[in-house]
Amino acid sequence: MFSFFKKKSKVEKLEIQYKKLLEESYKLSHSNRKESDNKRAEAEEILKQIESLTNNN
Repeated sequence: MFSFFKKKSKVEKLEIQYKKLLEESYKLSHSNRKESDNKRAEAEEILKQIESLTNNN
């Protein structure tokens, strides 16, 4: 009922950040390829963090 009071786990926060970076990368891919590649690289680093956290549990 009060799920908005529930704190997000570190993995959930990273997943949100990952999705946001992918969206930004896609939008930039139409105008600035270099920035798009940088955003994609940031997203890949976050994905590695997510995988390491989920594999440790």
